[in-house]
Order: sequence, then C-alpha cells, then structure tokens
Amino acid sequence: MLSDLGELVTYESYSADHEAVARSAQVVAAQGLRLLGAEPRMLVVEGVTHVQWTFGTPRILLLGHHDTVWPTGSLKTHPWSVEQGIARGPGVFDMKAGLVQMFHALTLLPSLDGVCVLVTGDEETGSDTSRPLIEELAGQCAASLVLEASAPGGALKTSRKGVSLYDITVHGRAAHSGLEPEKGVNAATELAHQLLALQAVADSVNGSTGPGTTITPTLMSAGTASNTVPARAELSVDVRVPTAAAQEAVDQLIRTLQQHNPGARLQIDGGPNRPPLDPDASRRLFALADEKAARLGLGPLERAAVGGASDGNYTAGAGCPTLDGLGAVGDGAHADHEHVITATMPARARLLAHLVGALQ
Repeated sequence: MLSDLGELVTYESYSADHEAVARSAQVVAAQGLRLLGAEPRMLVVEGVTHVQWTFGTPRILLLGHHDTVWPTGSLKTHPWSVEQGIARGPGVFDMKAGLVQMFHALTLLPSLDGVCVLVTGDEETGSDTSRPLIEELAGQCAASLVLEASAPGGALKTSRKGVSLYDITVHGRAAHSGLEPEKGVNAATELAHQLLALQAVADSVNGSTGPGTTITPTLMSAGTASNTVPARAELSVDVRVPTAAAQEAVDQLIRTLQQHNPGARLQIDGGPNRPPLDPDASRRLFALADEKAARLGLGPLERAAVGGASDGNYTAGAGCPTLDGLGAVGDGAHADHEHVITATMPARARLLAHLVGALQ
C-alpha cells in the first residue's frame, strides 16, 4: 500500500494543470488495472481526465478524486516521505491515500458485481466537469461511499455544509484622484459598503434559519493606478450553509443587494455550488459501518459534521444515501503539515471491504 501511495503522490496532479492531471490519471488507471483486474473507462471532459470502473449493474458508488490543491513542483518543498509511521507529500491525505485504501479493499471481495468506482480530476475546483457524471451514477445506485480523508481521529463525515460561490463586481467611474475626484464614482468605496452588507446577510440568515451559515469574502481587487478613482472593484465570496433553506435564503438576499452610491452599478454572478450533505443521508450507512467496525475490533466509530464540501454533497443531493470520510486517517489537508498515519491504512481498507460486501 505504501508503494502504491508513493507512486500516486510523486505524480503531481494540481487541478489547474490538466497535463499533470492526465498523467496522474494514467497512474490511477494502472493501479486499478493491476488490483481490480479490469481496464477502466477514461473520460476527458473539457481537458480534465476522470477514471471509471463499472462491474455489472451499478448499485454501490465508490467515489474519490486524484487532483490536488498543490501547484506542480510542490514535491521540491514537500517531498514524499515515510518516517516513523507518518507519510507526507502533496495530496497524501487529501486524498491519494484514500484511493490506495479503496483499491486494496476491493481486492478482498470475492466479487465486484454491482460496484462502480469513479475517480475524478476536478473535485478541488468544484467538480464542474464531473458533476453531471457523479449525479447520474448516484441516481443509479443505492449507496455512495466517499473516500475523502476522515475527520480528526478517524471520524466519518456524516454531515457537510453546502457551498455557494459568488463574484460581486462594482462598476463605478474613473476620475483623477487629485484634480477632480468628485467626478468619479469610487468602486472600491462602494465595495466596502457591500462587505458590510454581506455581514448583515449572514446575521439575517442565521437568525431566520438557524446558526451555522458563514459568508466569507475571499479575493478582492480594485483600481488601476494610485492616482485614479477606481472604476471597477471585484470581490469573491465563499458561502457555507448547514441546510438547503439557508442556501436558498442567502441566494435571495445576495441577489437583492443594493448599491450605496446611486452612481455605482452592482453585478452579481455565481450561486449555489454544492448542496448540503444532510445527516439523514448518512444515518443508515453509518450504523452499518459502525456494526462492521465493531465486528472487526475497530469500533466504535465516531461521526463528524464538517464545513468543507466534497462530491458526497452531490451524491446526497441526488437522493443517494451517502457516507463520507472513509479514506485516510491523518491531518493537514491543503496545509504544510499534511500527513497520513500509515498504520491505519490496512484497517480502513478492511472496514471498507466489509461495508461494500454488506451492501452488495
């Protein structure tokens, strides 16, 4: 398992580098061929490479991704290593160890009938090219098992917040900031008012639908020169919501934002990206996993609600019972201290095998 993990990690797969993702997909395909005994279907959608295996009529979807947030060349500063039971490297925790555990788990089954494996190449950027396929397969299956990394301590993820993404653009009017600033419409100042308005949106939604909604301004820019009133300002906004009602409420309020300066014009793009993963979608599968873990001497399992989203949000949104966080145990997703506790990998693979076997 460590040899396979090392191979996956050393083939970097930054989401924005489609050539690197394509090379990584070939390695994923080769490992799956060796361990599952079948050639995969390679799908290239808008330059992004996904890998799929289907055995018989799909009933159980095993879902993962091979792209990472680490820019190509990150191996120079974050090399692959295994020391004192800790594996490190770009994407080792999120989520290449989960792929290795999945492949090795499936070798333990007497039959793969009914199993569908999908490894996507754009999860970290919102799954724009893979979402239709994910939702199509989820609609055919009775269960989706997501090999994303576990929550702290190995807890399974039984609830995830939904995600909405917005781009707010303010159109103002340029003017010389020294000679005649009064003739301009300052887009940066207008954007500052919108930042305050977004906080009011969050307060309103948390008051009406319950707590847990966060609205986070992320990327922001304005202006073209230090002596010019900015004619344009841009803001990216990341929204996380615990319920579908909160997602809808946020969307309605953001789309009705009004400019503070009558001379400015607001342009609002984007909207809901991933629906929330409701705890009810995981309840039965978690109970089954906990039962199998107890028989294997691995229980009791813990469950966690997390703010981060995954493709499990899509499968649950499609009406398919979904259990997430079945992948690696470790810490540091997207961070310098990203790592996997290697001793947990065989046990997690056995748990997954018994869970899939019970669902076949």
